[in-house]
Amino acid sequence: MFLKERKGSGLLGRRLQGARQAAFVGREEELAVFDTALYGGSCSVLFVHGPGGIGKSALLRRFAQEAAAAGRSVSTIDGRTVTVSPEVFEAEAAPVLDDERAVLLIDAFERIQGLEGWLHERFLPRLPEGVLVVVAGRIPPDMIWQADPGWADMLRVMTLRELAPDDARALMRCRGVAADLHEPLLAFAGGHPLALALGAAAAVKDGQAGSRWRPDQNVVATLLEQLIGEVPSAAHRRALQVCARAYMTTEALLRAVMPDEVTPDDGIAPLFAWLRRLPFVESTTTGLSPHDLVREVLEADLRWRDPHGHADVHQRIHAHLAGELSGAADSDVPAAVGSLFFLNRDHELTSGYRTWSGHPEVHEDLFMPQDMDALIQVATAGDNEESAAGAAYWARRRPQAFRLYRRTETGEPVAFFAWLRLERPDENEIAADPIIATAWTHARATTPLRDGEHLAVGRTWTLPAHRGSSPVMDLVHWRAIGHCLRAERMAWSYLAMRDPDDCAAQLRHYNMHDIDERPRLGELPYGLFVHDWRAVPPAAWLERLNRLPLSGSHQRTGEPGPKLAVLSRKEFHDAVRSTLRRLSQPSALAASPLAHTRLVTEHPASDPAIALRNLLQEQINQLNDDPRTTKLHRALDITFLRGAPTQELAAERLHLPFTTYRRHLRAGIERVCADLWHRELYGHT
Repeated sequence: MFLKERKGSGLLGRRLQGARQAAFVGREEELAVFDTALYGGSCSVLFVHGPGGIGKSALLRRFAQEAAAAGRSVSTIDGRTVTVSPEVFEAEAAPVLDDERAVLLIDAFERIQGLEGWLHERFLPRLPEGVLVVVAGRIPPDMIWQADPGWADMLRVMTLRELAPDDARALMRCRGVAADLHEPLLAFAGGHPLALALGAAAAVKDGQAGSRWRPDQNVVATLLEQLIGEVPSAAHRRALQVCARAYMTTEALLRAVMPDEVTPDDGIAPLFAWLRRLPFVESTTTGLSPHDLVREVLEADLRWRDPHGHADVHQRIHAHLAGELSGAADSDVPAAVGSLFFLNRDHELTSGYRTWSGHPEVHEDLFMPQDMDALIQVATAGDNEESAAGAAYWARRRPQAFRLYRRTETGEPVAFFAWLRLERPDENEIAADPIIATAWTHARATTPLRDGEHLAVGRTWTLPAHRGSSPVMDLVHWRAIGHCLRAERMAWSYLAMRDPDDCAAQLRHYNMHDIDERPRLGELPYGLFVHDWRAVPPAAWLERLNRLPLSGSHQRTGEPGPKLAVLSRKEFHDAVRSTLRRLSQPSALAASPLAHTRLVTEHPASDPAIALRNLLQEQINQLNDDPRTTKLHRALDITFLRGAPTQELAAERLHLPFTTYRRHLRAGIERVCADLWHRELYGHT
């Protein structure tokens, strides 16, 4: 029995079609390509591919309307409902086999991907010459299509990307989204149509939604299902989570992060190959990178579902990338630092000062003598003549300290960066540069350099258009941080900033604090942001930053735990002598200045007093391993480890004249002081 349509009423399908047509926005380029093919262009097959929810089905519906309006017959095959069989497919497509004005639209082709070879080799060549075929799926066509010269002019491959910002806003207006919700929705969904539609529905329904709107778990779960679909195994899901958290994913990263999830029989290579084939994952020269929305959704799901698992993935990735940074080639340092710091992107300060764009539009280059004129021009345009004179002064004296940043498209220099390493600047250098003079004065007045140590000053000269948050400044900052984390024997680092108030919050977040003095070059004041790497070494500095994303992005960012004591050589030696005399007194050991030096904090024992006692005992006992110092060991052992009541009694027990014993004891103490001082400066070798 059929329901009779009421007089004056329309079909529900027409209302659906009208609503969909009203909500369709953008895609002008794709429509133009289709219209050209529809009205006699040489293209016979359009292959549209893109991730789930990007709008492929909506685009095909619009193509169907355009074809019908042109008087063409339209046949549609949906890969979600048709059996993967050449016979079934051909039966569904029968109307186009004898109609040269037919248009065949194939949706969800990834569901029947097994027919691709047959379609390419057998089916399509049998169609009348005027037939237009559109294939839409998540997976790009096999390269065999484009390698075949026969298809060179007849195939057009189009990657369907996100909507442009204006089109995304138009879609939100169609969905009735209030203007104050546009920005948070765009921040979450970008131009992804399905994410925008789901987010819009949730936001409109939520009467309390405002400028800080975030998607609820229902939106996230729906997007996960649509974007990713079925995941083969728990190992595949963990690989996806690694890919979402890391800036770039490589086989080496998967191997480091997933030692427990993958058996030797499975291996990492198949997991990496699976990730590489996913339609929302892009293959780059440095690894795999997922679509931004996929990152967002996977991260939100894992944080909600398994916060401990999310923290574990983060920690393992951080450990692997930190290890890679130490051994990276110089040219790879900015990328290595960027990958490491991408893990901190959740923090509001970090995200506000980074573009995370991958920097394809700019690249770093070595400074060459012929770049001197460009350096002066950039420094003059960005700062003033006094700044340009300082840049030229250092470029002549230390050209190897400079890096140049060019626009990739044109090769135009847009910025320069110098990392000036100074052990003892001479009078001419101090007189020539107020920034260097201020840094040197500050270091000497605070905690002077010890033997073999140096300080470094980072200087940047940038065209005005590239200041602030930009790909150029990303690369400059990554280079500067790479210098800090990889330097040996660096006491202080100073970053000279042209607009210190604009970047103070960000640099303080990184535990780089501005000093009171602001040197001037001409009329321009500069801020100096300083860090003492002896007090907070690179490992401790990195570990603090690593904890912030796991403890919440709104955590206060004060000092990274207790600072290490930075002692001069005399202070250090005096502390060793004093501590040796009180080796049996735990309270005296805990109060010793040595208990807060790097030498002790890096000792395996967690209690500083125990660690200090063990360290001194180990150092004394090492003297017994060398025949040349056994007599020094005996004097130290009887005096400090065995605790002779008096020095006279110690000499008697050693069967030595008192003066000989005293000479051995003094020499032994000086040897322990020297050995421990070397370990404090250079680490245990």
